Amino acid sequence: MPRLQRLLIVEDDPNLRRLYQEEFEDEGYEVLVCESGEKAIDLARLGAFDGAVIDICLGGMDGIEVMRNLLAERPDLAVVLNSAYTSFKSDFSTWAAESYVVKSSDMGGLKTAVREALGTRRAA
Repeated sequence: MPRLQRLLIVEDDPNLRRLYQEEFEDEGYEVLVCESGEKAIDLARLGAFDGAVIDICLGGMDGIEVMRNLLAERPDLAVVLNSAYTSFKSDFSTWAAESYVVKSSDMGGLKTAVREALGTRRAA
């Protein structure tokens, strides 16, 4: 039986964190969740995951800094940045992510971005 892909969700909004966890578990992923960048980095040290969905606007360390830290340790990690703001798309530091998805009530775009990011990283 193939191993479930592990996905880390970094989201400070508890309702979105719960929604994302449920939605991605329904898609067949093993999901880890945390509410801060610092906790995401701690989780990365404790165990491996295949991909991460990271909110950009977090309290404390922002999502771009979290992504930099995670990719420094795991350059093969599939990262999808998730934000309510489109303005970060023009920030070249976000370009290290596989995808940038603007938050929406329709989870289809985020699910597709995660699936494609994980598929791209696996193929590489």
